[in-house]
Amino acid sequence: MSDAVSRSPTQASDLSDAHVGRRVIGLCYCGSMSGQPLAYLNPEFLESDEARPLRILAEYIEPHRRFTEEKIQDTVVFFGSARIKSRFDTRREVRLLKARGSNAAQARAMKDELKRADKAAEWSKYYEDARTLARMLAEWSGGLDSAMHRFVVCSGGGPGIMEAANRGAHEAGGKSIGLNIKLPFEQGPNPYISDRLHFEFHYFFMRKFWFAYLAKALVVFPGGFGTLDEVFEILTLAQTQKLSKQLKVILYGSAYWDQVLHFQPLVEWGAIHPDDLYLMDKVDTPRRAFTVLREHLQRHHLHPELPSDRPNTPDLAKTRG
Repeated sequence: MSDAVSRSPTQASDLSDAHVGRRVIGLCYCGSMSGQPLAYLNPEFLESDEARPLRILAEYIEPHRRFTEEKIQDTVVFFGSARIKSRFDTRREVRLLKARGSNAAQARAMKDELKRADKAAEWSKYYEDARTLARMLAEWSGGLDSAMHRFVVCSGGGPGIMEAANRGAHEAGGKSIGLNIKLPFEQGPNPYISDRLHFEFHYFFMRKFWFAYLAKALVVFPGGFGTLDEVFEILTLAQTQKLSKQLKVILYGSAYWDQVLHFQPLVEWGAIHPDDLYLMDKVDTPRRAFTVLREHLQRHHLHPELPSDRPNTPDLAKTRG
């Protein structure tokens, strides 16, 4: 006789209850587990202190993936003040100030405002020059025979000189990159960055990595602390030859930089070698800047084009030492 036939009604009931119990326990267990996200999908964990290494790594891997998909081989970086406006904008502001009118009590404040507006109009020259230079560079690099996009205009992605650089490349029909940084009080991305080449960074040092390791040259327009920070970091990399590439640094606007930077005392005190002064070129026109850029890029990064150990990927500089 089979076990099923030999069981008593009481035994059959006990077995049925046990089966239902196991099923309920299983459903509860599975239900509680389904409410727990996987670690790499858990926002609370990903934003925690413990997950900081993952966030840092993400700001390397995700841009690298997009640069590869968009066939970006290398860049020319434009630095400069976010406060420099276009000639059109500054002239409009001056007109609005003059049209506003004022009484005697407001005359002094109006005079100060007009003085600042006139200075902004003077600075707008650098916006227009950056825009022109970026357009010239994008037109030239766009005609190169290469499977990858070469010497792509890259900026910090914000307003001012950054906007001017992205705008010039956009007007030439070229790609342009914006490496924007999340700040508590500024800066939004400008509208001239190419689709899929707008990046948002949380960590300044990861943003600096992408500036330095993809760039074959830098053009530095007048700017403040942020611009100076980038300049000195790149100059240090060039001076120490930490990166295995020839990197050209161009200071645009000698009238500004001659007032702000005095390197000769560093030579006289023995803080730097006299040859370190040749790490930089000063220029004052888009045409001269483009000539210096093109000669450097052709000599060191174009002819002959060296074979890559990873073709069709971003040409990241290798770190020496």
